[in-house]
Amino acid sequence: MAKSSRKVPGLNASSMADVSFLLLTFFLLVSNMDVDSGLARRLPPPPQSEDQSSVDVQRRNLFVVLVNAQNETMAANQHGTEWYANEAELRGEVGGKVALKDRVKEFVLNTSNSPDLPELEEQDFGAPIGVVPVTAAHVVSIQNDATTSYKAYIAVQNEVVRAYNELREEGARKYFNTSYGELTEEQQKQIQDLYPQRISEAEPKNYGGGQ
Repeated sequence: MAKSSRKVPGLNASSMADVSFLLLTFFLLVSNMDVDSGLARRLPPPPQSEDQSSVDVQRRNLFVVLVNAQNETMAANQHGTEWYANEAELRGEVGGKVALKDRVKEFVLNTSNSPDLPELEEQDFGAPIGVVPVTAAHVVSIQNDATTSYKAYIAVQNEVVRAYNELREEGARKYFNTSYGELTEEQQKQIQDLYPQRISEAEPKNYGGGQ
């Protein structure tokens, strides 16, 4: 007697696409993705002409902060040079070194009117600040080696920005008797004009690790 061949019933796969889509949506919603956070700092406006990019900065107006391949930091201007081996030294916590932020503040203010620091010129910032001598041409130049670690570079960035933040906080309390965060937008603009963030970031280069 011949065996009858049975046909295997076909599977209904019409809903597989919907299930796959739901699974994909689920994993997208519950998965954590690493996102690089940027620096909380307002960038300077773009130059008005190509000529401005070629303006020479006098040596006394330039403060160079260089991070080398060994993640060591050199801070140098006409007033002197300091080397920082790690983040603790950057913050002035060990080694008896002056913190980087304090060196930046000294450079920006030039309260002693030193010829080695940026030249002071009087500017009117409006009431209640009035006419104040400021270093209008100062520039903090941050440079790094192509192999500098991201952590070391950000640590230097943080210290330089902290210097400007402290100057603005001190200015707010001196002229408005309150914290910078409590000022109106117009008052904050006055303080920003008084202490503008003049930070230049150069393209990474292969400087090497030697001092």
